[in-house]
Amino acid sequence: MRKETESHDGRFERIVAQFGKPIWRLTAGYQAQRADREDLYQEILVALWRALPRFRGDCSERTFVYRVAHNRGITHRARARRRAGRSLGEIGHRPDPRPGPEAAAMAADRRERLMEAIRQLPLPRRQVVMLSLEDLRQREIADTLGITENNVAVRLARARSDLRRLLSHAELSRANA
Repeated sequence: MRKETESHDGRFERIVAQFGKPIWRLTAGYQAQRADREDLYQEILVALWRALPRFRGDCSERTFVYRVAHNRGITHRARARRRAGRSLGEIGHRPDPRPGPEAAAMAADRRERLMEAIRQLPLPRRQVVMLSLEDLRQREIADTLGITENNVAVRLARARSDLRRLLSHAELSRANA
């Protein structure tokens, strides 16, 4: 629980310490390449810095942070789409595999395929999946996105179905290659 006397700087530092890693993971839902994710991460932190003085406590601090992060992700994605003249939902760059045990490499490959499939989802479904992966409850997701809990449940069900289809299609393509 934050102290009422907590300074803006102190509050920001605490939020970054608490939510920095989840925000970084969230950027993967919007960008495939590390440099683009780093840019988005910085934009989110700046947006949080600016928005903190306006936070009135109408929702949890966690919901506030994710709402700012997702809004910035949407803006970043739209700007990148205009710049590139292509959809960011397309399968992006796959990082070079790092040397290491085969199991770790296979796990990394599965995570990357999942993130590629998530980036192909329509934005409303992608948002609920990314928030769900961060262990937000349906009520928190609904508050973050400004939709009903029922709508969250429908979007999650449809997203899961889409992901199963996309991942099985990707497996078939890999097997035939």
